[in-house]
Amino acid sequence: MSITLEELNASSREQFIEKLGAVFEHSPWIAASAFGAKPFASIEALHAVMINVVRESRMETIIDLFRAHPDLGTRLAVAEYSAKEQQGAGLNQLSHEEYEQFSGLNQIYVKTFGFPFILAVKGKNKEQILAAMESRIWHTSSEEIEQALLEIEKISGFRLRDLIIE
Repeated sequence: MSITLEELNASSREQFIEKLGAVFEHSPWIAASAFGAKPFASIEALHAVMINVVRESRMETIIDLFRAHPDLGTRLAVAEYSAKEQQGAGLNQLSHEEYEQFSGLNQIYVKTFGFPFILAVKGKNKEQILAAMESRIWHTSSEEIEQALLEIEKISGFRLRDLIIE
């Protein structure tokens, strides 16, 4: 369900939020906040505005955005974008042992940082994802908050480029 940048710039607030509301996991408030900056000259300009909305939010709001993301490798139902991305990385085909490993690391990560492990999985395989989880679990909270923001930036950029035709 693609849309051109021209159509997006001409859309109503409701249409804009409907089209872009899922770009940031379960957080249509970001699209709603970005709406006022129309028209956008490019996907990159739109993305920059949306990222700015996130980065200028209160820390509590940012953590809520992090918490809207699913655990990687979960067998629970996840949002359409996340399901496709995890499937592309092979996370929907984990063996029982791999699932247990991901599940255990997810639990440790959430207990340590208070939000799920966030990684732009596009172009990665399950071994690379697992290695990133094992490495990042040793980050400080401030390092991991910044890394999670960078990953959300990548994820939302991929999603916007998949959705919008310039």
